[in-house]
Amino acid sequence: MSASHAAPLLRVRDLNVWMPGPAGARLHALRGLHLTLDAGDSLALIGESGSGKTLTALALMGLLPEGASCTGEIELQGQSLLALDDTGWSAVRGRRLAMVFQEPLTALNPLQRVLAQVVEPIRLHRLAPDRETAQQRAMALLERVGLDERQARSYPHELSGGQRQRALIAMALAADPVLLIADEPTTALDARLRLQVLDLLASLVAERGMGLLLISHDLALTARRVQRLAILYGGQLMEQGDAATLLTEPRHPYTRALWAARPRLGAGRDQPLHPLPGQVPTLAQLEPGCPFAPRCPLAQPRCARQAPAWDGRLACWEVTP
Repeated sequence: MSASHAAPLLRVRDLNVWMPGPAGARLHALRGLHLTLDAGDSLALIGESGSGKTLTALALMGLLPEGASCTGEIELQGQSLLALDDTGWSAVRGRRLAMVFQEPLTALNPLQRVLAQVVEPIRLHRLAPDRETAQQRAMALLERVGLDERQARSYPHELSGGQRQRALIAMALAADPVLLIADEPTTALDARLRLQVLDLLASLVAERGMGLLLISHDLALTARRVQRLAILYGGQLMEQGDAATLLTEPRHPYTRALWAARPRLGAGRDQPLHPLPGQVPTLAQLEPGCPFAPRCPLAQPRCARQAPAWDGRLACWEVTP
């Protein structure tokens, strides 16, 4: 198969997730998601809190909460992940597919030193012949993400927030995954550290040729550090495309609203922010139509009745293809 016709690293087609609701109800949380990601490519999944971003990541990792179910297709290097049993998932998670969770202080083991936690996946997946070699490999990886030997031999609570996030990135990369999912990796960090972590992730993708799915609510911070953007709202894709294009020519009303609401460096008091009116609907509030319709300045009656079809880039009744 030629490179131009090679299958993508990750292919998600018509992914639907149902969550348990009150009185035995089934809530349709993710609705017909379509995503593709190539090796060496970076895609940011953007949306406000409650849009379904983390739920998408958990579905891809096979870590949906008890009682949830999903349909559709998730393929990693051509292999169907939804067909895996527990043994199959154990071979995939960490080794080929890894995740950096949002809060490193809860994701890291407080009773183990950082170095030992990076060694663990290397030993688990038998990527080193002995413990000494595994420790050398882990230490080299920790140094690559900016931690020295003293920090590597510290417990998580002895590190700063930025250092813990770097440790978690090293742990996720320990078994050389082909796809890394980073769920809001900069949420608890200040502005300078946020940029450092995002730049680190971008450089690691370039070095290793892996895929990166970056989950964020911050369009302005993230968009210039990934190749493509997918805008999610109410469990549905609103718009997807090249990052530079979506910043300069956003088409969906939600994408335009997110970009207009960004804080502007150096803006004076006479330049107020433009927050989106209303709130993201809860799962119980989602209606059959476009989930953004109640907040959309272009909404028409049919928007509330029927969700627009996804055309590969956009889902909107009122914006022409």
